[in-house]
Amino acid sequence: MTDGAFEDILTFVEDELGFATSHYNDSYLDRRISSRIRRTQRDGYADYARLLRRNADEQTALLESMSINVTEFFRNPDVWAGIREVLRHLEDETDEIRIWSAACADGREAYSLSMLVHDDRRLEADTVEVLGTDISRPALETARRGVYEESRTVDIGDQLDFLDDHDQYIDVDDRAYHVTDRVKRPVSFERHDLINGEPKSGFDLVVCRNLFIYIDNDYKASMLEVIAQSLRPGGILVIGKAETIPPNLQSAFAVEDARLRIYCRE
Repeated sequence: MTDGAFEDILTFVEDELGFATSHYNDSYLDRRISSRIRRTQRDGYADYARLLRRNADEQTALLESMSINVTEFFRNPDVWAGIREVLRHLEDETDEIRIWSAACADGREAYSLSMLVHDDRRLEADTVEVLGTDISRPALETARRGVYEESRTVDIGDQLDFLDDHDQYIDVDDRAYHVTDRVKRPVSFERHDLINGEPKSGFDLVVCRNLFIYIDNDYKASMLEVIAQSLRPGGILVIGKAETIPPNLQSAFAVEDARLRIYCRE
């Protein structure tokens, strides 16, 4: 990186391709760029920068690799048990529950929310709507299809074991898991950039997990402000277990469960 080629790549991606690299940790960006260098068999950052400037397909590939797409069904079951209690509390408070799964990647978190609602007799599934958003168009295409392939390293059946009887929500065809229409019905997806996008409004629950660990501290506050403006007063935010609310935003959120990283919008 000492020759400035790494910084040149980041500048090109931000200025010409519209991806806000300045918001992300350099270590995260370096891992993504280095992966593309290996895949394209380039000889270092400078050689890759030359390829990137002239090759539109590689520009698209790099942008997609930079989009955070690590996800699974019911990641951290203890957190999902906490979310279930949040939903039960919201059911007692409002006639309709609006949930935003922000930075939802390929949609498994959004569908987990729908399954959780359908699986709990104390919740009225017809009164819940879930919006999943992400910056990655291919990820959103996968989310809308609702079909997930098992691999050597991913056991989707294990992920779904949070529910006692997930067979009613997932159809299995060989190693492909198809989300049922029943689960899809209350879920919609749209593209949204949490860094540069406008706030939404009127949400009772926002789930945004394991995004902020990749973001520089200087930019976390602005993203959390977007989320705060998107929540109604008293609405709930759930972030990743390794993440925290910056001190300058703690006045906007009260801690509901410190261990599970559940917060209430003041």
